[in-house]
Amino acid sequence: ARRGIRLRKFGQQIIEFLGGRRIHTPWAVAGGVREPFTKEEQEKLLEWYPEVKETALLAGNVIKKTHEKFRSEIPSFGNFHSLYVGLVGPKGEMEYYGGTLRIMDSGGNIIADNIDPREYYKHFGEASESWSYLKFPYYKPLGYPNGIYRVGPLARLNICDSIETPLAEKERKLFKQLAPKMESVNNSFYYHYARMIETVFAVEKIEELLHDPSILGTHVRSKAEINRLEGVGFAEAPRGTLFHHYNVDENGVIQKVNMLIATAQNNMAMNRTVKQIAMRFIEGKKITEPILNRIEAGIRCFDPCLSCSTHAAGEMPLEVQLLDSNGYLLDSVKR
Repeated sequence: ARRGIRLRKFGQQIIEFLGGRRIHTPWAVAGGVREPFTKEEQEKLLEWYPEVKETALLAGNVIKKTHEKFRSEIPSFGNFHSLYVGLVGPKGEMEYYGGTLRIMDSGGNIIADNIDPREYYKHFGEASESWSYLKFPYYKPLGYPNGIYRVGPLARLNICDSIETPLAEKERKLFKQLAPKMESVNNSFYYHYARMIETVFAVEKIEELLHDPSILGTHVRSKAEINRLEGVGFAEAPRGTLFHHYNVDENGVIQKVNMLIATAQNNMAMNRTVKQIAMRFIEGKKITEPILNRIEAGIRCFDPCLSCSTHAAGEMPLEVQLLDSNGYLLDSVKR
């Protein structure tokens, strides 16, 4: 546990070095960043790096052990067919900040490729349900709800053909063996495994960047001004693919914004995961306490935004109601 905390502290230290503080840093500005990285900061991180790399690899082994521990539960832990969406590079490699969109089905077949992310709205729609404040994005050609798709670590590991760093690529190949005949890995339980592979990649990439002389360059900001009235930004955030779509006037004042975020895109998948867990652990007309932990674990696989992702294990505020087909309340458990 201490090593895990130290690993997180390393990432937080990078943020603090760059931005001056660890939360809501004012480092990123229009046209670039506020100030350059320093030689002293570089040396401190390089000194810390060997421990970080060792811990990341150790964490991967710990995750694998949970696969054996929960082997009997894995088949009903968010295991269903869906599409997978994410960015890939020119050669199909894992990509976070550029590239094009790829869509893969549960059988491992690429059904759409080389999609311009700036045209996301041509491919994805958003449905609404009366019982949820969160919308339900879907892949338009398949319609709602058949166009269910997942984003994030599981999707990124499924859709990419390779990872550019050696240790993460080795783990990716092991990850793909979880699925038969090179199909997609369709179980949400493995989101955490995919997340740890990405952690290994991040650690390897950090080492590469820390040894890159250009990281100490002083040209860190270009002059920014209005050059168009509409723009779409896209990236692979930790939770999944993120789209920001802005319209501004001639003064740069925002007139319209649309954001398609990862938690929303995983909404249908989260609901289906909860349903599958409930069908496995609820028998008859009574809800038992252990199912709360199972449902919480299912939701946490997707790392949903702040209110759902930052509570201590077993302390996430949660209420589960069991209703019959007429909407009559049969049982309720709350903590």
